[in-house]
Amino acid sequence: MKQIFAIAMLISGLIITETARAQDERPVTQQYRLVEGIVQISEPGEESVLINLWGDVNAPGRFRIPTGTTLIELISFARGPVSFRTGETTLDWSKLRIEVNVSRRNKELNIDEVVNFRFRYTQQLPPGMRDFVLQENDFITIEVKRRPAFVDYMRIIGPISTVVAAMILLVDKL
Repeated sequence: MKQIFAIAMLISGLIITETARAQDERPVTQQYRLVEGIVQISEPGEESVLINLWGDVNAPGRFRIPTGTTLIELISFARGPVSFRTGETTLDWSKLRIEVNVSRRNKELNIDEVVNFRFRYTQQLPPGMRDFVLQENDFITIEVKRRPAFVDYMRIIGPISTVVAAMILLVDKL
């Protein structure tokens, strides 16, 4: 019985050691989640800042990123703007407008400053967006807007015209 227990302890020790060694060998550029909603991009021990990213991105949340990370890199870490696709429609990216707002606290003046970047998906990035370096506790919101399509107008006009036609028939029957 003691031999079986000793063999089991030896095997479990080897498994735990191998698991710990495998965890230490993760690639340097791998992003990983600390907890739900917080994503760490920077390596442990690397100088980093915490950023809040909300809105129409595929992975919003609080990001720990290396110091010097640009706005474009952060949006890429969040896997870019969301795509509006349902069973009924596929989004035409050429008609998209993207609005990015960066809110930053100015401690000297004790006010919030907001930097806005607006552009169409098919256009060049606005001046300054590519090189915009993020700072500690910046708050970024991204909103994807699209031009209304014919179907959007029909979803509004259809029910209204149905109610009007029903009211006319009801009044006519009375």
